[in-house]
Amino acid sequence: MSNSSYTSTPQTVFARLHHDERGGSRLSFLITLLLIVVAGYSLTQYVPVAWNARLFRDVMQSKVDQAAALNRSTSWVTTQLRADMEDYSIPPAALVNVQRRDNRIEAIVRYDQPVALPGYIYHYQFDYAARSASFLSGDTP
Repeated sequence: MSNSSYTSTPQTVFARLHHDERGGSRLSFLITLLLIVVAGYSLTQYVPVAWNARLFRDVMQSKVDQAAALNRSTSWVTTQLRADMEDYSIPPAALVNVQRRDNRIEAIVRYDQPVALPGYIYHYQFDYAARSASFLSGDTP
C-alpha cells in the first residue's frame, strides 16, 4: 500500500522551502534598471555641457592666437568670444575678461551653468584662461 499524501515531487519541496523569496529577483532587476536609467539620464544632461565647455576652450585658444598673430585688439577678441558663446550654449551672463599682458593676449571666461540631475541641480563651473603664445606676438627671447 502506498500512501500518496507523503509523496511529493522535488518541485513542491523547493516551493515550500523558498515561498518567501518570490519576487526578490524581479525587485532587484527593477532597482538595477532604475539605477541604469537614472545614470543614463544624468549623463545625457551633463555630457553636452562639459563637451561644449571643452570645445569652447579650443575656440578661446584659437581666438587669442589669431589676435596675437594678426595684431588685433582685445575688444576684437571679446567680440569674437561673445559671438561664439551662443554656438556652444554658454550662458550670456558669462564674464569675459581680455587683456594684454607681457606682449601676450589673455582671455579669461567664467560662468556657472546649472545642470538638472534627478533630484539635484549641479552647477557646472567654467573658469579658463587662454594665453597666446609669445612667439606669435613678435616677442623675441
